This record gives sequence, C-alpha cells and structure tokens, in this order.
Amino acid sequence: MSVFALGLNHATAPLALRERLAVAAGELQASVRALQAHLHAAQPAAQPEAAMLSTCNRTEVYVAGAVQLAEPTLAWLAHSANLPLEQLKAHSYVHLDDAAARHAFRVAAGLDSMVLGEPQILGQFKDAVRQAGEAGTLGVTLHQLFQRGFAVAKEVRTSTEIGAHSISMAAAAVRLAGQLFEDLSKLNLLFVGAGEMIELAATHFAARQPRRLVIMNRTASRGQQLAHRFGGEALPLGELGARLHEFDAVVSCTASPEALILRPVVERALKTRRRRPIFMVDLAVPRDIEPAVAELDDVYLYTVDDLSQLVQTAGERRQAAVAQAEAIIETGVQGFGHWRDQRHSVPLIQSLNQQVEQWREQSLARSRKALAKGEAPEAVLEAFAQQFAHKMLHGVWAELHAAEGEERERLEALLSRLLLRR
Repeated sequence: MSVFALGLNHATAPLALRERLAVAAGELQASVRALQAHLHAAQPAAQPEAAMLSTCNRTEVYVAGAVQLAEPTLAWLAHSANLPLEQLKAHSYVHLDDAAARHAFRVAAGLDSMVLGEPQILGQFKDAVRQAGEAGTLGVTLHQLFQRGFAVAKEVRTSTEIGAHSISMAAAAVRLAGQLFEDLSKLNLLFVGAGEMIELAATHFAARQPRRLVIMNRTASRGQQLAHRFGGEALPLGELGARLHEFDAVVSCTASPEALILRPVVERALKTRRRRPIFMVDLAVPRDIEPAVAELDDVYLYTVDDLSQLVQTAGERRQAAVAQAEAIIETGVQGFGHWRDQRHSVPLIQSLNQQVEQWREQSLARSRKALAKGEAPEAVLEAFAQQFAHKMLHGVWAELHAAEGEERERLEALLSRLLLRR
C-alpha cells in the first residue's frame, strides 16, 4: 500500500485559487467521506484511507492506497471546486511514500508554513485527523503517519528554536497598523468572527490598549465570551453594515463561504467617516472582504498573502534551527518507511506461520497415532523430528538443486545466513 499527499498551498497557488478549494471545518467529514467513496468507485477492490487538511494556506488530501488513485483524487478535487482539471494540475503537487511522509511532517512542524514555525498548523492538523477518524476514513497506515508526524512536530518545537523565529499573522497585522496610525491606543477596533485567529489577533491588539474593542460573531455567546476576556463589547453580526463607519481598523476571519464585507458597504462607511482611512485585515480563506474593496481610496486592505511578506527572521540562527528540524524530520521519515516495509512483509510472515503450523499438526497427528498403537516414545519422537525437519527443508533442497551459476551462489549465501547462524 502506497501513501500520497496531494494538494496546493501558498507557495504553489494564489489566494483566489486556494479559497475555491477551501473546506469549512463543519464540512470536512462529509468531504472526506465523499472522497473515499469516489476512490472506492474508481477501484472497487481497494479500501483506501483518506484525510483532508484545509487551512488558509493549503488544501491537502492524504491517501493510503494504490498510487493509481492519485489521478481520480485530483479529478475529485477539481470537480468539488468546479475548476478545470488542467488548471488545478498546474498549481498542485503530489508526494509519494517517503516524500509524502516528509511533507506531512514538515507541515505539522511548521516548516512548510507561510510563517516559519507558526504554532497554529499543528492544532489544525490534529483536528483534521480527528475529523477523518470520526468520519471513518482513517486506517492503520494514515494513523501511523499522522501520529509519527505529531511526535516529530513536538520534538522540533521542544528541541529547536523554530518557534522563536516566527512572527504570527496577528503580530504582523499590528505592525502594519502601527505604520498607518501614530497611536494604536486611539483606535476603534472591530473583530469579525471569534475563532482561534481572531482570538490571537485580539490578544496582540489588546496589548496596545485600544480605545474600543468590539467583537461581532454569528454565535452571540462566543462573541460575548471573547469580548469579555479583552474588556471589549459584543455586537450582533447583523449590525456590521450599519456600524462599520465607527471603526478605524477591522480584522475579519470567519468560516463564511461568501464575502461578508462588500464594496458598497465600505463605500458608505468611508463617506460617513469623511474619508478617514480604514485599516482592514482579512485572515479568512475564502475571503471575508470582497477583493474590490482594495480599489477604494482610504482603505488599506491586507490578506494572508500580504501579511506573509512581512515575516522576517534572523538569518544564521534561522538556518541553524531549520537544519536541525530537517534532521529530526528525516529521522521520522526513515522510521515511518521502516514501519511500512515491515507491514509489507506481514502477509508473508503470516503465510509462513500458517504453513509451519500445518506441518506441525500433521506430524503431531502421526505421532499420536503411533503412541496409541503402543510404539516406543523414543522412536515416536525420533520419527516426529525427522518428518518435521524433512517438511521444513524439502523445498529448500529442491530450490538449491535446481539453481545454477550466480543464482545458486546467491541462494547458498542466503541459506547460510538464515540457517547456519550461531
């Protein structure tokens, strides 16, 4: 059984394409079940395993099954996003076996992230695996892959300085806001959403003690809880259009499949603000803020791709940490490869055990009959040993006598190693 990772990320595809393939957390189980059913239909005799990871930076599918399933997997992704297959191929990648393990481990450890060493990806990856487990699409092979990957990621974070060199998207957003506004303590801030990224962004901005901090979220209780934590206030999401003009800065990250903040709404807000600028950060994929908003004067709109360009780390120390992390990952890849090799030999080992057990039972049956007839135990034991040894070695002698030349030399060397070890 092969393992492959297939998908696209921030390095291979633009945001406009990534958001087409993004899968909301609530839809992940249904999607991975649909993928598994599609692959089973492509190869009815196969029982493929599948898991899916979808974040703002990537959409990836991990499959354990025949390598021939890569093509129908890509076709399924293209169909689910209503994209031409060739367009998706141009921006996607496929990693097989050891390369797939290496890719998964690098993703989990934050080495393949837009922000090197960012910690959120490990939690997102673990949630994706949990969703696949609950969907019933996770099997022994992918379970081993991911658990080993999580162990590698933990070692990378505890043994290297990868995390120390990362600047989160939230911190980058604060830096950008500081370039536009002289005093962040005078800002009126609006956060749309109440998930992990908004919580992280609110934490960074709250440290600057803004004048006003407001949370708007579809679920009122969660918005109120987060607002209370930062000493802010919660407002209904339905009031977004009517009250947008009150805020100097807006940070949005929801799971909405469509844009929440449209250009006409922002135009009205700017008119009410008498052209005072609005700083806007869209951390969502698909995007919460209509891209056309960026065309407006006095609007400073940044997406996740824009923020990534701000992330910089110290050269030598960063390279040393990456090299150390890559060495840890390579050890993990070798361990997973060894486990896969052992799994491949399991059917042979089982067949050998069954054959030897059959011979043993046959020899024991003859011995019991001989004892029942009153034959001497010593003679019965001697006959048992001879019969069992003959069955064990008969095939070996036959192959050895039939072999010639180099084939016989290789067989003799193998038999010596297997049977004559002390």
